[in-house]
Amino acid sequence: MNQTYGIVGISAVVLATALLGALGLRVSRTTSDFYVASRNVAPRLNAFAVSGEYLSAASFLGIAGLLLAQGVDMLWFPIGYTAGFLVLLAFVAAPLRRSGAYTLPDFAEARLESRAVRRIAGVLVVGIGWLYLLPQLRGAGLTLRLLTGAPGWLGGLVVAVVVTAAVAAGGMRSITFVQAFQYWLKLTALLVPVVFLLLAWHADRGPAPAWDDRPVFHRSTEVRVDRPLTVTVEEAARVTATGAVDGHPLRGAAVTLTEGRHRIGAGTVLRFPSGARVPLPDRASGPAAPSSWATPLASSREQHGLYATYGLILATFLGTMGLPHVVVRFYTNPDGRAARRTTVIVLGLLGAFYLLMPLYGVLGRLYAPDLLLTGDTDAAVLVLPQRLIGGAGGDLLGALVAGGACAAFLSTASGLTMSVAGILAQDVLPALGVRHFRLAVVPAIAVPAAANTVVGDLPVADAVGLAFAVSASSFCPLLLLGIWWRGLTPPGAVAGLLLGGGSALAAVTSTIAGSVSSGWLHTLLAWPAVWSVPVGFAAMVLTSLATRGRVPPGTGVTMARLHLPETALHGHEPSTP
Repeated sequence: MNQTYGIVGISAVVLATALLGALGLRVSRTTSDFYVASRNVAPRLNAFAVSGEYLSAASFLGIAGLLLAQGVDMLWFPIGYTAGFLVLLAFVAAPLRRSGAYTLPDFAEARLESRAVRRIAGVLVVGIGWLYLLPQLRGAGLTLRLLTGAPGWLGGLVVAVVVTAAVAAGGMRSITFVQAFQYWLKLTALLVPVVFLLLAWHADRGPAPAWDDRPVFHRSTEVRVDRPLTVTVEEAARVTATGAVDGHPLRGAAVTLTEGRHRIGAGTVLRFPSGARVPLPDRASGPAAPSSWATPLASSREQHGLYATYGLILATFLGTMGLPHVVVRFYTNPDGRAARRTTVIVLGLLGAFYLLMPLYGVLGRLYAPDLLLTGDTDAAVLVLPQRLIGGAGGDLLGALVAGGACAAFLSTASGLTMSVAGILAQDVLPALGVRHFRLAVVPAIAVPAAANTVVGDLPVADAVGLAFAVSASSFCPLLLLGIWWRGLTPPGAVAGLLLGGGSALAAVTSTIAGSVSSGWLHTLLAWPAVWSVPVGFAAMVLTSLATRGRVPPGTGVTMARLHLPETALHGHEPSTP
């Protein structure tokens, strides 16, 4: 990708974000403006903003990368991301809006009349927000590294600075306009290039990928290895190498990579001929190698593929309703009916976006299989315009895609920072209003930005899946039982949040740290929703049944407010912190 074009594209998105954020400074005056945009955002505008916020780096970059590497099993990611809104629509959207809260901890305290529940919910919101922010910052680092060669941490730092300025300037009212704009930018940044990519593929006589075997280099391809790695070669290949192969220094020399394992030194450049099979790093070879790309569950990156698939399904289907940056947007609707309309529109907007991702995944497997070797599969969307089209046209389309990627991590990072800062401002810093909300923005983004410099290279969609698992294990039981079961008690909620959400948070933290890398224990920790969601529900129900006398006295009034239409209440929303 041409660096100049890409930098211009990203700079334009950053400038537009800053300008729209500055506009928010002029229209945000009250605490309600900052937290929930005074609850008067129209359903259509709110749906654009929800979609712009929800379609993160995991959606824009990560899904195509996982499809490239792992095949059709990874289609559960976009299916789950979208289906989660069906559950939200059916069970949560309208009652949550009628609660009159600003945040999930606000809802927890209003429903259960317990400060302890509020504090635990606040800790989990911050944990989920920081988990979700990590892949956004990693996506930013990847994009900037491909454009300029800068270290990955620099991209995360740039995003942190821009997001801090935008969110602190105008709060929720400001980022509503930013995120609505960014949804359409992201959709355009994928839709326009894919049309030209498909035309280029057709002009190339429509070659098909190697569906049921290791991918091959469709063209002669030069691959640069930035860090030392060991690869496994299944079919001998004659390559030209500059650098170090198996400890031997080479300078433009032809060498045969025989079957077996080979050590490639950092900075080595390899040129593979057309038709050569792609060697895979050791971490992707063996029984977990993507050798049956088009056959579900035939082969998986996980040693227990069926379990991992169910873990993914449960996490994405049930985790959406508890994502703090998504839920908070429903508080900005005028009423419960508007919240439902927003959700229906969001389903259509997400469906249109996710239809494009399989195309990028398949084209990436065909024209960018070298990303499997380097491990940068998340870059597939970014490199395809240059690979298929090239020249000025490829540079322009590449700049558009880079701008869309920038919008992806900026919009989601803004919403997450907004949610985390709201919790910190209300429950950690002294409650002195908007000024302390702006102060809270700094730690809300600074902590994950610092963590981004030390965490491993977890694919962005996988990292987001971990945040979904924590959300599904904690806030899904709290919201469903809190909205639909009068018998939920504060001790029950505490038990469910600690056992369900806490265990899931411990599991995903262990996964990110890489403490266990194989076996059943690794699979259980990497995909905890299969066991942590039932644990959360069971703990809430059983503990509540054991403490029936602790049902809050105002439960009847609260349940009426959650389920009766606003016009039937003949009153106003309760005051909120």
